[in-house]
Amino acid sequence: MKKLVVIGSGVAGLIAAVEASRTHEVVLVTKSNLAESNTHYAQGGIAAVTTDEDSVAEHIADTLSAGADYCYEPAVEVLCKEGPDRINDLIRFGVDFDKQGAKYALGLEAAHSHPRILHAGGDTTGADISRALVQTLRETAAEIHEYTFVVDFEIKDGAVIGVWLLDSSGKHFVEADAVIIASGGAGQLYRHTTNPSVTTGDGVAAAFRAGAELADVEFYQFHPTALAVPGSFLISEAVRGDGAVLINNKGERFMQKIHPLAELAPRDVVARGIQAEMISQGGQPVLLDATALGADFLNQRFPSISKTTRSYGLDWGKNPIPVTPAAHYWMGGIASDTWGRTSVKGLFAVGEAGCNGAHGANRLASNSLLESIVFSRRAVQVLEETWPDQAASVRWKESGLLSIVELEDESDRAPQKDLRVVDRVELQTLMWDKVGLARTREELVSTQGELQQWRSANIENRLFTDWEDANLLLLSRAVTAAALARQESRGGHYRLDYPVTDPNMAKPITIVRKKK
Repeated sequence: MKKLVVIGSGVAGLIAAVEASRTHEVVLVTKSNLAESNTHYAQGGIAAVTTDEDSVAEHIADTLSAGADYCYEPAVEVLCKEGPDRINDLIRFGVDFDKQGAKYALGLEAAHSHPRILHAGGDTTGADISRALVQTLRETAAEIHEYTFVVDFEIKDGAVIGVWLLDSSGKHFVEADAVIIASGGAGQLYRHTTNPSVTTGDGVAAAFRAGAELADVEFYQFHPTALAVPGSFLISEAVRGDGAVLINNKGERFMQKIHPLAELAPRDVVARGIQAEMISQGGQPVLLDATALGADFLNQRFPSISKTTRSYGLDWGKNPIPVTPAAHYWMGGIASDTWGRTSVKGLFAVGEAGCNGAHGANRLASNSLLESIVFSRRAVQVLEETWPDQAASVRWKESGLLSIVELEDESDRAPQKDLRVVDRVELQTLMWDKVGLARTREELVSTQGELQQWRSANIENRLFTDWEDANLLLLSRAVTAAALARQESRGGHYRLDYPVTDPNMAKPITIVRKKK
């Protein structure tokens, strides 16, 4: 029996732990409780082909189109072809998807050619999936460590041999034959994000320090419609899919002038359209008008959103509500193949922490939960067949690279006492203002200079939050460097000074640790 450590308790981590626990010793580590992850907050649902009116070929085409001519097609094919079977797995684990009569109640979201979004509990799909998987996991023999932080991975002869953990009792080491990183993204890089506070990119940063390559980190998806209140509560894509429209402070729709699909254009297009409209009206948020749908429909279809809007004194059945873009999903991450393998033997990356090219430069709505269940199961499958006897052969072995960016880890530099300890709020504000929806060379170079003036807290006395800040600082430098290197606009990366997509630049930029 082999020992597998799984990092993270979103759907990717839970699926991996449940599947692997049938035949192997599994240790699942999560830095909060089992339910706290991006999965828990996923509202819109999960995309998959479940009717004869739809087809896998059309799901593939929609994913490729949204990905801005940048998707890795073999990964997209795996995602869409294996998706229906993975939906059946979720049903087997106890997920009860909403139905209309005997058929699934399928939603339509931006850039999908057919209604194919399964949802549960109206707008609590992620929470329902999480509950079912947590219950299933607790029935296995898996060892669960909650409120435990992953500090670093131990590497020997190019392969992972264990994980350094930090909990209330201190720092300790857990041996492992393999590790699956399913720790999610890094939404806390930005001042406005729909992600929970735990999303600080810890698994990605630790993998980088262990020698794993990162890819596509310049591509960050900003969800067009977060409620313009503290906390940036997500207003699901499905609301616009059901007919809600975006209006400015004059009550005029504006997306029709920007894209033929108007409010249902790809997310990057809608987010930038909203930002431009906000700038034109002095920074005031735009409004999402769902009043035509009626209060009864909204309360039934979107109970969680309705409850939250009421808590802020808003009645979206009667009046339009203020919305703004917010950092939502990282297309980049740890470079991996379609089996989750990375450039380090035995180290796997799935879900938002990984990057196999399935989403390209802009993720199609509701493909994220699907990605997590498809590729986490494949990681376990390849473990069952071979165990970690090889590292990944990733997509740029075929396409070639646009460039390789070498980045120093802070530990590789001589201590500099004149640097000040990073302030998270300042860092998030800097990233939002200069490395957000729209970027320029001048602001990216300026950001690099400012990031060099910060350091993290002394390593000997680091708390959870100190490690988080160190990881955010590292990843800020990675995102900024990649954004500077990509001299074009594509998907979730938009350069005001290079506003056109360059077909010759449809190749990945990787971030590697600079050799000492």
